[in-house]
Order: sequence, then C-alpha cells, then structure tokens
Amino acid sequence: MSTIKSSDEHLTLNADGSSKDIKFQANGVEKASISSAGAFTSTTIDATALTGNLPAISGASLTGLTSAQMPTGSVLQVVNMLTETEFSTTATTMQDTPLTLSITPTSASSKILIIVNALGCTAPDTTAGITFTLQRATTSIIGDITNHLFGESAGMNTSMTIIKYDTPNTTSSVTYTLQARNRVATTIKINSHATEPSTVTLMEIAG
Repeated sequence: MSTIKSSDEHLTLNADGSSKDIKFQANGVEKASISSAGAFTSTTIDATALTGNLPAISGASLTGLTSAQMPTGSVLQVVNMLTETEFSTTATTMQDTPLTLSITPTSASSKILIIVNALGCTAPDTTAGITFTLQRATTSIIGDITNHLFGESAGMNTSMTIIKYDTPNTTSSVTYTLQARNRVATTIKINSHATEPSTVTLMEIAG
C-alpha cells in the first residue's frame, strides 16, 4: 500500500511494491514522476525558473544535441590526411599534388577552414620557382602563390603552409586539392624527403 507520511522534518511519499512509481498530477494530467530506480521525469520544467548550482552533466548524456543546434563558430567536424608520397613535375601548367581531401558539410551555411602544410618543397636551381594554388573541385579558391624558392640555391628544402576560409554552400561532398607548377621546365618536388609527411586538415565551422 502506498503511503504519505509527515514528521517534524520530512514529508515521505512511499510507493509500495516492485517497479511502482511516484506520480505527480495536476487536474488529472501527469506532470512528473519518480521511478522506483530514482529517475525523475518531468514534462514541464521551466528553465527560467532554475536557480542555484546545477549538478555536472556528462557530455555522453547530451544525445539530443545536433549540429544544427550548435552556435555559430562551433567546430562541427574535422577531417585530416597525411602523405609521404613524393610529387614531382616539370610542367609549367598547374598539376594536382597528392595533397587532396574531401569533406561533406552538414549544413549549406557552414564554412570550411582549410589548412595545407606542404613539406619538402625543392627546386633544382635559381631559375626555378614553385607556384601553388588551392582548388575546390575545378574552382580556384585562392590566388596563385607565385615563385616560391625562385632565386634560392639549388636543393634548398622548405615548406609552404596555406590557410583558407571557404564557403562551399552545399551539403554534398567537397574536394580540396593543392596544385603546383614550375616557372621553367625543370623538376620541382613536394615531399622530397619522406621523414615528415605533408598534411591537409579540413574543419567544418557552423555558419
């Protein structure tokens, strides 16, 4: 038998029996309940009425939070690749390098932060110079970065970092690729040594 009992200090609500809940109703409509396991459930908690210190909430419990509910500027996803594959070309027109990566935005309003770090860039002599560009599919999204290493001594080994904030305006897969060419028809290289891989990182930012 369920009971209600009071004393000088306590009001006790007791639901006797296995798996019996304590229910709170208003005008015959259940507003809250306490299960036999101690879980409190309410259909109408006004967040504006909550005061004081609330207990810590595990992030694992926030299962209902979607990317669409994240505030502007939040990082929604990160993808990354690294490669030690050597790229070399004598072409004076743009060529795709192995530094390429795809991402599928969760929202058309999202921005994509692109970070490309090309290591082991070399040119054979002082007349050579590497020009880079960054492509979204077939569209150039950054102006040519021209004549890297031009006038430097043969065999110099350097890096090139490119950072770009892009708005692809789509929820379809988007591919970003670093392209490179030489100013003269001699061999230029990226990843000329395999001990430090080049990388591409794509971050979706809530718009």
